[in-house]
Amino acid sequence: MKILIKNGHVVDPSQSLNATADILVEDNRIAQVAPHIHVACDREVDASGLTVIPGLVDVHTHLREPGYEAKEDIVSGTQAAAHGGVTTVACMPNTHPVVDTSIVLSGIQERAARQAWAHVEVIGAITKGSQGKELAEMGDMAAHGAIAFSDDGHYVSSARMFLLAAQYAKGIHKPLISHSLDEELNTQGFMHEGVVSAHLGIPGVASVAEDIAVARDCLIAQYTGAHIHIAHISTKGAVDIVRHFKAQGVRVTAEATVHHLTLTDEACAGFNTAAKVSPPLRSAEHVRALREGILDGTLDAIVTDHSPHAPEEKDVEFRFAPNGFTGLETSLGVVLTDLYHTGVMDLPTLVTKMSYAPAQLFGLSGGTLRPGAAADITLVDLNREWTVDSHYFYTRGKFTPFEGKKCKGQAVATMLSGKFVMENGKVLCN
Repeated sequence: MKILIKNGHVVDPSQSLNATADILVEDNRIAQVAPHIHVACDREVDASGLTVIPGLVDVHTHLREPGYEAKEDIVSGTQAAAHGGVTTVACMPNTHPVVDTSIVLSGIQERAARQAWAHVEVIGAITKGSQGKELAEMGDMAAHGAIAFSDDGHYVSSARMFLLAAQYAKGIHKPLISHSLDEELNTQGFMHEGVVSAHLGIPGVASVAEDIAVARDCLIAQYTGAHIHIAHISTKGAVDIVRHFKAQGVRVTAEATVHHLTLTDEACAGFNTAAKVSPPLRSAEHVRALREGILDGTLDAIVTDHSPHAPEEKDVEFRFAPNGFTGLETSLGVVLTDLYHTGVMDLPTLVTKMSYAPAQLFGLSGGTLRPGAAADITLVDLNREWTVDSHYFYTRGKFTPFEGKKCKGQAVATMLSGKFVMENGKVLCN
C-alpha cells in the first residue's frame, strides 16, 4: 500500500531537515522524502498547516503488565501512546513478576506483537526481583531482546553489586539505567525538601539524596567504561555532575521527564496526590537547571516516566499515595506549550530529545524519517488549543498534575509501520 503525505512541514533532525516536504510511504516504510512527490498512491493525506515528525520514542514508561493490570496493560498503555503521538515505548521491569528472566520478557514481547498500538521495547531488571542482592539473568535477557537493564523504582544501593552489573553490562554491550536516589536519605520523605514541604508539614527529600547517588553511578561508569544512563534527573546538582563527567569522556547519559521540566513542588500544594512522584517535583531553581541541561546537551532525552495507578490508590492521604502518574497523552502538548511556544526550545531540539536521541541512545530503529526506515510518523498541529481532561484518556491511569491545563499543540495523527493507528485525535481500535 502506498500513502503520500503532502505539504507538511517536516522536521527530522536525523537528516537536518526542517522544511516543507512530501513523504511517500510504501510497504510500511519510508520510500521517499522530497519537496514535491507526484506518484499514484492508495491514499493521499494533505498535511498542509501541520508539522510532520518521526514518531516519538519514549524510553521510560510503565505498562504494568504482567501483574498490575488494574493500573494499566499493554493494550491501554500503547493506545495512550498512539493518542499522544508516541510510536515506541520502552517499558520498565517493575512488574509482578519482575522482568528478571527471558521467559517473562518474552511474554511481554509476544503480547505486544499481537495487541500493541506502538512498538514495545523491554527493559530487564538488573537484580533478581529488583532486590539488589543478586544479578538477574542479564545475558539471557539481552539475547532475547532486552534493550537495557534497570531496577527502576529501586536504587541499587550496594556499590559492589552495581559495579558488577556495570562490568557485566559492558561485556554484553547494553546500558544500565539507574534510579539514582539514595534510599537511606530518601525513605522518610514524600516530596521535595523546601519551602513548600515546610509549609505543608510534609517530610521532604533533600536534593543531595539524588546528587550523591548520581555521583556514585558516574564514578562507576568512569571506572568500568560501561554505558550508564541516569533516569529522570531532577536536581541542579545531578545535572552539574553529569555535565562534569561527560566533559571527561565518560559514557554517561541522562534523561529528564516532562513534569520535572515544567512543574515545581508548588504543584503539591493542597496535598495534591496527582503530583506525588519519585524523584519529587523540585523548586524553580532545579527546573531552570534541567532546562539548561537539555539545551546544552548534558541531558540527552525527554521522557514521560508514564506511571499509571488505579484511582483508589491515589485518592488517599498524600503520604500514603504511590508515586507516579500518567504521562503519555500529555507529554507532547505540555512540552509544546511550556517549552516551544514560550521560546525555550525550538522544534528540531524538541524532536531530537523526544524521538531521535532516545532511539540512538538504546540502538532503536525509530526516531527518523530516512528512506528505508519504518514509517513511524506523527502529524502535529502546533496551534491546536485543547484542555487536558483525563476523562478522554485511553490509559487506565486518570491522575495527572496537568488536569485542566490549557495546552497549545497536539498530535492529530499517528502512523505505526505505515498504518494509521490514530487520526483526528481518536485511536483507531478496529
